[in-house]
Amino acid sequence: MTHPDPFSRRPVASDAVGVLEAFRSSGGRSFHTYPVEQVRELYEQGCAANGLSGDSLSSVTDFNVDEFKLRIYDPRPVGGPTPGVLFLHGGGWVMGSLSTHDGLCRRLASLTALPVIAVDYRLAPEHRYPAAIDDCRTALRWLFSAGNEHGLDVSQVVLVGDSAGGQLAAVLAIENATAADPLPIAGQVLIYPMVDLTMASPSYGRVTKGFPLVADTIAWFADHYLPEGIDRSAPEISPALAQLPVGLPRSLVITVDNDPLVDEGANYAASLAQAGTEVRYQHLPGYAHGMLTSAGRIPRGEQSVEDIAGFIRYAQSDWDGVHFGRE
Repeated sequence: MTHPDPFSRRPVASDAVGVLEAFRSSGGRSFHTYPVEQVRELYEQGCAANGLSGDSLSSVTDFNVDEFKLRIYDPRPVGGPTPGVLFLHGGGWVMGSLSTHDGLCRRLASLTALPVIAVDYRLAPEHRYPAAIDDCRTALRWLFSAGNEHGLDVSQVVLVGDSAGGQLAAVLAIENATAADPLPIAGQVLIYPMVDLTMASPSYGRVTKGFPLVADTIAWFADHYLPEGIDRSAPEISPALAQLPVGLPRSLVITVDNDPLVDEGANYAASLAQAGTEVRYQHLPGYAHGMLTSAGRIPRGEQSVEDIAGFIRYAQSDWDGVHFGRE
């Protein structure tokens, strides 16, 4: 059930009111109104206060790869060949860490019974584009090529990312589908993805105040991430504007209504379908960007994590590569 919010004039779901009221009672300032270091600390605090509790797993191990870190959440008591989940966190390429999404990754590992590999890619503005996507490319290759180092025997992977992480996952999936020797990517889950940095969608004009993420926040993130003068419509910056290839993996796209990104997420789901991709699209009215990192306090967010886990199991269950145009 949703209720009209007198401040933003947007519908707000009943189980999301508490988190929104806490944000507003703390001052109600969106991320872009703070300095970068304070933004990061506030995001860490918010995710710790509102996120899922840490499920116990068989092992949780950190690795250093090049200039960034990864964390492997393995729920299995014994090893052996297994599908895996490559998780790319959100935060506008400026904030976010292994800590902010720790509870979410633990829950996905627990629900899927699969290893979840979280990428702690380098952040802007210290490391602008293409650092984040370069690190994610490296992480994907490392997962399949460095088994003697990380101890996993990964047979296939599902990409999962929220917000900016959804953009990174979408770029990896597109690049892999057009590669001469593609890796076995069985699916992608794009959670309120940030996939059009031209910011031309009408929803940027609908969500402008009253929520942690508004249109000005996206512009602030993009300005910190992207070098001056770069083409923001380029495919690895705005995958929603790319000519999508055939052979993309099964896809789940989730959008929320109180989010300047909702229109581009919906349009991207439609573009995936038009490219011949098997796609599931889920839109949740009354919820705001960041619902999954507040899933400890928003029951529908916790249910969405279960939905995502179900899709991951489905995507990898009978994947053989041929169905998606690979030989």
